[in-house]
Amino acid sequence: MSDLATPSAPLPKGRRAGRLLRLMSRPGFQAWAALFPLTRGTVRREGAAMFDLVAGFCHSQILQALVELEILATLLERELTEAALAHRAAVPPERMRVLLRGGMALGLLRQRRSGRYALTRRGAALAGVPGLQGMIRHHAVLYRDLADPVAFFRGETSTELAEFWPYVFGAGAAADPETAQTYSRLMTDSQSLVAADTLAVTDLSGVKRLMDVGGGTGAFLQAVAARYPSPELVLFDLPAVAPAARAAFDAAGIGARLRIISGSFRDDDLPEGADTVTLVRVLYDHSDETVRALLSRIHAALPAGGRLIVSEPMTGGARPERAGDAYFALYCMAMRTGRARSADEIAALMREAGFDTPRGPRTRRPFVTSVLEGVKQS
Repeated sequence: MSDLATPSAPLPKGRRAGRLLRLMSRPGFQAWAALFPLTRGTVRREGAAMFDLVAGFCHSQILQALVELEILATLLERELTEAALAHRAAVPPERMRVLLRGGMALGLLRQRRSGRYALTRRGAALAGVPGLQGMIRHHAVLYRDLADPVAFFRGETSTELAEFWPYVFGAGAAADPETAQTYSRLMTDSQSLVAADTLAVTDLSGVKRLMDVGGGTGAFLQAVAARYPSPELVLFDLPAVAPAARAAFDAAGIGARLRIISGSFRDDDLPEGADTVTLVRVLYDHSDETVRALLSRIHAALPAGGRLIVSEPMTGGARPERAGDAYFALYCMAMRTGRARSADEIAALMREAGFDTPRGPRTRRPFVTSVLEGVKQS
């Protein structure tokens, strides 16, 4: 650990905070600004935003409880009273009342005049998004990893999330089919939004053979198959996920369009023949070294003019933003295998591998995914 990381380290030299910031930190100035007509609106908004930061953990735990107790799923089917919800969830009525009112405060629930509780539009959208409740459920693991944030950021914790996702450590870590299926199920459930937003900004009409690398059970390829009837679809992933992928495509009646090639992109060369390769939520699971090797393998497997499409959540780069820098960056750090990157960082890695300057079409929901496309130079 460096001297700067120790509590006793001297404060490094640097530019002092500006006068205005020092002034705003003073309680007396804050009290005056809260009363002055030209500043009190700003003070009120900033105060509410600060309180949201302070109370954010409680908000996330209310959401977790609403999901774990299946209150959102229940209210999606029928409106119920507080007593009925308390009975179904085996929660004391007075505690259920606090939880439900918390859900109302977060904009997820509302109470009818009859006393019954119902979902708001936000609550209904949250309950209906495939895989979202599964993601919220598994956040309990992340919360435990972040219980001591100082130790977490100092790198002193052995994070549990890394054990939850052993799949990303390579073929050996995913030799257990049950482990691989747990990973793939959660990835599949949450993939529909990613696929929809990716395909909304990506034209695959001229593609003859599309290979999805690290595609799990093939959820993204199923979305492609539904929109594009022509391309041959190739899934390259570990042997443990192949049976689930085959079963999913057969159940959808499109098994004849899927070719599965088993292997590890960390250890094996990629098969040739595809004119387009997709990486959907793959790179942020891995180190720069692994990413460089993977991009080089993709470049070698593609013909001149072949396309590489990368889709995953990205950080804001020079302009940090909440989803990428205040969520996915921490999540990747807890996984201990990769890191969230900005579009510029990924583009630089793609250029280093031999792809032309990637273009980044703007997606509808950057907090779901962002997209970069590059072409292999001839």
